[in-house]
Amino acid sequence: MSVNERVRLAQELHDGIAQDLVGLGYAIDSIVAAPQTPNEIRAELRTLRFAMSSLADKVRAEIFSLRASNDTLLSRFENSTNIELQKIFAELLRNVQEHSHATLLTMTIHDNGVGGAAERSGHHGLIGISERVHDLDGGIVIESNELGTQVSITVPWKRP
Repeated sequence: MSVNERVRLAQELHDGIAQDLVGLGYAIDSIVAAPQTPNEIRAELRTLRFAMSSLADKVRAEIFSLRASNDTLLSRFENSTNIELQKIFAELLRNVQEHSHATLLTMTIHDNGVGGAAERSGHHGLIGISERVHDLDGGIVIESNELGTQVSITVPWKRP
């Protein structure tokens, strides 16, 4: 497949399937947020939302892969590392769900970067994460300084 064909396919995936998944995700979010939605349904919808987000991440990874030129090995490495980490975390969560009988789950990510991570106006990454954690009745702690950043998320865990 030529570079132009790959880019065209990436554009189609982005403008089609990826956008459709985002729209469906927003629809699920609005049903979860509706006061009349029963808690049992909310739990099922959150599971569906998690699966949909995972699928959207896979589509994005394919888009990035299609757009990567043959001479950007570092870009492909970073993308493949991200994809593998997502698969690892998804499997760990499945294991907790299937085997642990846990009632509380804490996930911590720590890096040794330059720090400075904080919720800021106009930047939606950490704000969106905090909103999702709070929607799950969880808590989030962000510690960031010149030695790096650590984000700890704790949520109640219910086995379906």
